[in-house]
Amino acid sequence: MLDFFTIFSKGGLVLWCFQGVRGPAATAPVNALIRSVLLQERGGNNSFTHEALTLKYKLDNQFELVFVVGFQKILTLTYVDKLIDDVHKEFRDKYRNEFQQKGALGLLNGTFDFKDDFMRLLRDAEESSKVRAPTVMKTFEQSLKSQKTVKCMIETRGEKPKEKVKNKKNKGSKKDGTEAVAAPSKASGGDKQLSAAGDKEELTKDEILQKNREEFFRRHMKAGEKSRSPKPDAQKEKGKKPRVWDLGNSNAKVLDYSNSATNGSAEACPVEEFDPDMALGDKNREPGRLYDLEYESDDEAEEEKVVQNPSKPSVKKGGLGGMFGMLKGLVGSKSLTREDMDPVLEKMKDHLIAKNVAAEIAVQLCESVAKKLEGKVMGTFTTVTSTVKQALQEALVQILQPQRRVDVLRDVMDAQRHRRPYVITFCGVNGVGKSTNLAKISFWLIENGFSVLIAACDTFRAGAVEQLRTHTRRLNALHPAESHGGRTMVQLYEKGYGKDAAGIAMEAISYARNQGFDVVLVDTAGRMQDNAPLMTALAKLIAVNAPDLVLFVGEALVGNEAVDQLVKFNKALADHSMAQTPRLIDGIVLTKFDTIDDKVGAAISMTYITSKPIVFVGTGQTYCDLRSLNAKAVVAALMKA
Repeated sequence: MLDFFTIFSKGGLVLWCFQGVRGPAATAPVNALIRSVLLQERGGNNSFTHEALTLKYKLDNQFELVFVVGFQKILTLTYVDKLIDDVHKEFRDKYRNEFQQKGALGLLNGTFDFKDDFMRLLRDAEESSKVRAPTVMKTFEQSLKSQKTVKCMIETRGEKPKEKVKNKKNKGSKKDGTEAVAAPSKASGGDKQLSAAGDKEELTKDEILQKNREEFFRRHMKAGEKSRSPKPDAQKEKGKKPRVWDLGNSNAKVLDYSNSATNGSAEACPVEEFDPDMALGDKNREPGRLYDLEYESDDEAEEEKVVQNPSKPSVKKGGLGGMFGMLKGLVGSKSLTREDMDPVLEKMKDHLIAKNVAAEIAVQLCESVAKKLEGKVMGTFTTVTSTVKQALQEALVQILQPQRRVDVLRDVMDAQRHRRPYVITFCGVNGVGKSTNLAKISFWLIENGFSVLIAACDTFRAGAVEQLRTHTRRLNALHPAESHGGRTMVQLYEKGYGKDAAGIAMEAISYARNQGFDVVLVDTAGRMQDNAPLMTALAKLIAVNAPDLVLFVGEALVGNEAVDQLVKFNKALADHSMAQTPRLIDGIVLTKFDTIDDKVGAAISMTYITSKPIVFVGTGQTYCDLRSLNAKAVVAALMKA
């Protein structure tokens, strides 16, 4: 049933391995586990899926060992958790002396004959999963029916069941307040009706309320009919007339640029005169350089408070036991347990959530740190709080430095050698700043000597094309053609509104290839992650045009919503793609970073959930307010008290 079971050190040395008869080689799945989970500090969940296999693992932090078991993911093996715990305990106890006395040499020179023990533990685990107690039916005395008396089960004719009466009472009590406000003047009439009804027959409270309600609405409707006066002359015309604005144009053909001959030419975007200092901001910057995100931490000036571990029992002051106990807690003779770390991890989790990290991600991060530290011997003169905090900082820095680093300039130069444009597609929800940051990236590319064609594929939002046209005019004013040998550095390719975005992007890429543009930036309409038709259209645009880079634009203000947006965008691109291997999000543009102070948790949430890098960070409203992510600066802001 198992494909493989392997035991190796954190240094990468395989100590023992069991290979199933028909199972595939364990090398590829284990390497994927190391790259995607262990090195990326994503150990919050002890399960990992690789192709058709499910891998479960357990860490031994005291001896730096990793236990991994793999099996087919279509199988439901209930004994795997018990097996991996038993193997961990057996292997650790059997070779404890060898690990403690020889250390690393014991791992290199040791011979670990563990096959017989493993097969015994495997048989025991399989047998324990098969042996289950049979389901025993309840006796009559254990059922609820036996507790009822005969008297409570007898129903008198004409008497309503107690449960229904209780429900009606609850409904009536909810509406008592509204009736008291709606008809305070009808109290006297209600009293008369009550007395009259009492003479004829005895009514319940709910029936009286219902009768009073009907009487009130009947009188109210009669009064409303009398107050209405018919106006036959002033008959409304059927249908709704569209509003015509003073400065607008009612002709929709004016907004159609399909047959325009100026697409992609410099005449479509005349040069605009404006103050360049307002658009550039920093005068002392180095042109074409993408500066790192900076954050000044005040923690260095503050003394770090040592938090005592609340799980330790209190000792009496002034005695030798207290002195020795204090020294014993400092010199590092104790290994960390889960009970020691739980109070500190709970505070760390609340701190992360307060800094805008998604709650689910904060829980998984703390769980990963706990698994990494459990059983590890503390260093000399260190506390539980400092140890956990240091491990969490290392984990956060590792998360913000994903496996693949996106180097846009290098990729653009590589596309130039192949004589084709480098295509970047921007996607995201409404109002996150896609067009604004597209203009910032255009300015950065122009300053590095690359020509840019902007494809206006947002054919839905009113003013989207005009916004890009304004950015194009300003960018041409900052970098006129005379400064670049008569070459126009940025142009706009537009086809108006109401057209197919995928078709416009395809035409823009073809136009850029013919005209020799270096980069094509595709602007798409904002869409919510739950809108299936719009997500299908986005997947079609990406599948048809096959861009080199798909960037998700998200704002730094969101918390739990960031996880939902990224997960559903990736899922929609995978579900609605026509390709066998669908194209997903390649990187992230994090906007509005200047509005959040030290609440930088959205960067952690987005990177953790996708394992994709944050390529650009928007920090303001000028074209120069574009930064690259500095992982240490973000973590410093995140850990600030």
